[in-house]
Amino acid sequence: MSEEIRLQKFLANCGIASRRKCEELIVQGKIKVNGETITQLGIKIEPNLDKVCYNDKEVKNNNASEYVYIILNKPIGYVTTSKDQFGRATVLELIKGVSARIVPVGRLDMYTSGALILTNDGDFIYKVTHPKHEIEKTYTVTLKGQVTLEDIEKLRNGVDIGDYITKSAKVKILKIDNQKNISRLEIVIHEGKNRQVRRMCESIGKKVIALHRTKIGNIDVKDLKIGKWRYLTKKEVNNLFK
Repeated sequence: MSEEIRLQKFLANCGIASRRKCEELIVQGKIKVNGETITQLGIKIEPNLDKVCYNDKEVKNNNASEYVYIILNKPIGYVTTSKDQFGRATVLELIKGVSARIVPVGRLDMYTSGALILTNDGDFIYKVTHPKHEIEKTYTVTLKGQVTLEDIEKLRNGVDIGDYITKSAKVKILKIDNQKNISRLEIVIHEGKNRQVRRMCESIGKKVIALHRTKIGNIDVKDLKIGKWRYLTKKEVNNLFK
């Protein structure tokens, strides 16, 4: 008899989506086990015995040796979903020659460029996106107007972004251009709230002109041209959680 595993974890391990998203798919009735639609969380399956289907297509169990990890330098204009209901270009269209069913780890909004990891490893997705692991994300943001030291201190100490008070952040000024009336900052956060950096900057009365994620943990995209990607090394994957 094979070892039992929670249904949402099995789905995530197979690269369907993050574990939290897989829980939503279950509740929405999009998952079947041995022909029966499952809508309750908590069910366990035996991966080698039970037949699991997502949207009536069988889900195959991935082997750890088949896991792939990709870092993409995302361009502006692409959405970080597998499919988009509005027909917009998705980041998966940039990844050519990869047969594994990969999904984005977390999100970057359509108008933000930079580092984005994609993988078919559900446990990895869970670890990267769960707040308890506090994976740092580093952004370069260009703002309209000139920031003050008071603005910087507010961002560092936490600001109200409408429905949430952000935790402490690392913030430093990279450039202030008086002639162009712009400021450029580096902001490092370890949370992942929707459009968080943009909303943080809006909270100090500054409009974001450009936003680029330079690093996820110690993984950067400085050697990747916009729109290009590469595989992560085993060392990079392991070091992300140290």
